[in-house]
Amino acid sequence: MEPVVTIRGVSKHFGDLVALEAVDLDIRAGEIFALLGPNGAGKTTLISIVAGLLRATTGEIRVLGRDVVRDYRFTRRAIGLVPQEINFDPFFTVEEALRIQAGYFDVRLSEARLAEILEALDLGAKRRTNARALSGGMKRRLLIGKALVHDPRVLFLDEPTAGVDVELRRSLWRYVRTLRDRGTTIVLTTHYIEEAEALADRVGVIDHGRLLVVEEKQALLKRHGGSSLEEVFLRLVAGAREGTG
Repeated sequence: MEPVVTIRGVSKHFGDLVALEAVDLDIRAGEIFALLGPNGAGKTTLISIVAGLLRATTGEIRVLGRDVVRDYRFTRRAIGLVPQEINFDPFFTVEEALRIQAGYFDVRLSEARLAEILEALDLGAKRRTNARALSGGMKRRLLIGKALVHDPRVLFLDEPTAGVDVELRRSLWRYVRTLRDRGTTIVLTTHYIEEAEALADRVGVIDHGRLLVVEEKQALLKRHGGSSLEEVFLRLVAGAREGTG
């Protein structure tokens, strides 16, 4: 089966800063892929290029077989993006924010679809609440809802549970699994290694813009003697830095 996302030779330079260097990666249909790396490793830069928010310096990216530059209208509609930063329009209610977001994709949000998203994210009681009155965790849920209104084939979650409590984090984990079971491909970046260990089918580790490893989670753990994913991650990053130091 053809990968839903194909990344070939992608580099990104900001002046003299090399944010990504010759990244090759395939994301498979229906998997949860966790992209791990320290702050500044290039995770958000890579996601932003796939989602069309940045242009790669070199290389090519395809989503569902279509080039993200030439066929950007198609590929952007195929992607849902939950950004790392919480952003919202303070003048609209939760329902209004979701309907407006759907309109950007020329989607008329049905009552059934709206109710499904609100229920799945436990936002039903906040339907007519102004977004500025939501807690940080509820704002995070609203961001996820906005990314789902057009029913994307691929969902990028950039640090989706940063700054939320453990209960909310675990409820979001359950919903991510539900989306995967429905056929949505999910790419997750996270600082919480236990989050990747709980959710991911495959894991990629990136540091200083270079992809160090991509492997099935269980195979990666087995190859490193059954260590925790956090131990494996720290070992890979330390080894890469020693090799370049």
